[in-house]
Amino acid sequence: MPKSVTPEMSGPRAPLVVTCGDPAGIGPELAATIARSDTPAPFVWIGDPRHLPPGTAWQAVSTPAQGASVPSGTLAVLEQRFAARAIPGKPTPENAAGTIAAIETAVRLVQSGEAGAIVTAPINKKALKDGAGFAFPGHTEFLAHLAGGCEVVMMLACDALRVVPVTIHIPLSEVPKALTPDLLRMTIEITHAALIRDFGIADPRIAVAGLNPHAGEGGAMGTEENDFIRPIVRGYNDRPMAIFGPLPADTMFHPAARARYDVAICMYHDQALIPIKTIDFANGVNVTLGLPFVRTSPDHGTAYDIAGRGIADPSSMRAAMAMAWDMVQRRG
Repeated sequence: MPKSVTPEMSGPRAPLVVTCGDPAGIGPELAATIARSDTPAPFVWIGDPRHLPPGTAWQAVSTPAQGASVPSGTLAVLEQRFAARAIPGKPTPENAAGTIAAIETAVRLVQSGEAGAIVTAPINKKALKDGAGFAFPGHTEFLAHLAGGCEVVMMLACDALRVVPVTIHIPLSEVPKALTPDLLRMTIEITHAALIRDFGIADPRIAVAGLNPHAGEGGAMGTEENDFIRPIVRGYNDRPMAIFGPLPADTMFHPAARARYDVAICMYHDQALIPIKTIDFANGVNVTLGLPFVRTSPDHGTAYDIAGRGIADPSSMRAAMAMAWDMVQRRG
C-alpha cells in the first residue's frame, strides 16, 4: 500500500488534545511516557493529575494554547477532577462520568478551534454503561452524536494496511441484516473522500470484500454479493473512482494483494480488524472518518492487566498522535 503524500507545513496549528480514557487503564501512563520523550506533536492532556503515574512531571494549563509554554519533558494538563482516585486495573464506577466529560471537553475544544484534533485514550464501554448509563456502543458512535449526528466510518490504519468495516460493534448474527446497500454506499463514499482530504491520496484505490466465503462463489455460499455488493461496486464505474470487488476476504491481505489498493472495505468488524492487528499490532491507529474534526485513537484497549506497571507500549498512541497531526496539516 503506497503511503500518503507528506503534508506541507503552512504555519502553526492548534495543539492536539489527548483524553485520559479510563483512568484505571493505561491511558494516563501513555500520555506521561510520551510527554517525557520525543513527542510526535504538540498536545495537552485532559484528565485528573491524581491518575498520572507517581513522579510524573506535569503542569496545569487553562487552555490548549498555553501548552506551548510548558517545558519539554513536562506533561501539559487541562485539569478535570474525577470523583475518585483510580486503582490501576480496576475500573471505578464513580469515574465513568469523568471519562465521558473528558471526551465532551475535547470535542468542545476542537469545535471551537482551540484544539487541532482529538486523540482518545481507550475506554471500557461496559464500565461507562454501568457507572454512568453510557448509551453508545463505543467512541465512534458517541463522537458522531456530539458532532450533531453526522454519518461516520471507522478506519484502522498502519503503514502496511488501511481497513474499514462497514458494520462495526454488533453481533455477527446481526451483520446480514445491518449490511444494507445504503450503508455500503455511504461507507465507500466517506472513505473515498477522506483518503483524498486527510491522507493526501489523489486517486484512492478501493478494494471491497465479499460478505460470504469465496465472495459467495456465484451464489453457492450466499447471495449478498450478487444481490447488491457487486452491483454497487460496478455502479461506480462511471465515476472517477478506482474501486473493485467483491473479493474473497481470505486472499485480500497478503503482501501482493495489499499492493493493489489503498484501503480495504470489509463487511464486518473482525474481517477488518484481524488482518491489521496481525500485520502490525503495535502501531495500528483507529481513525473516525466523516467527522467535522480529526479524531484518532490507539488501536488497543485499556490493558487492565498491565495498567500501573509502567510497561505499556506507547507505540500505538504515538502513531495515533502523529497521524492526527498529519491530518490536521492536510486539512489546513
